[in-house]
Amino acid sequence: MAIGFDSSLGVHIAALRLRAQRAEVLAANIANADTPNYSAQDTDFSAALRAAAGQGRLAATASGHIQPGSAGDGRAELLYREPTQPSIDGNTVEPEREKALFSENSVQYAATLRLLGSRIEGLMSAIRGE
Repeated sequence: MAIGFDSSLGVHIAALRLRAQRAEVLAANIANADTPNYSAQDTDFSAALRAAAGQGRLAATASGHIQPGSAGDGRAELLYREPTQPSIDGNTVEPEREKALFSENSVQYAATLRLLGSRIEGLMSAIRGE
């Protein structure tokens, strides 16, 4: 059984991709804080990471089965957020909440990047025979 480079990095690559996607979604929410009727979106990082890691993935075992959706594209499903303080113009973005979530996601992105970097350093040490 051959071990590929991607499999040796574990779920860190998928986690990094999902964190980057979440940063885009949260930034879009912040940018549209004053747009009437804009609905704030977010991702369920845990569910997306489980799907990326292959847990809970659907499989068609017979030709008559309905084929799984395109969840295997590496992107998380976008969900709409329920506001805690609805606005008059229908916008569901709460700027302070979005900024806090964006900051938290940024810290988690950096941590995932450090873990991935450490993993790559370990692989490079193994390749060099150190």
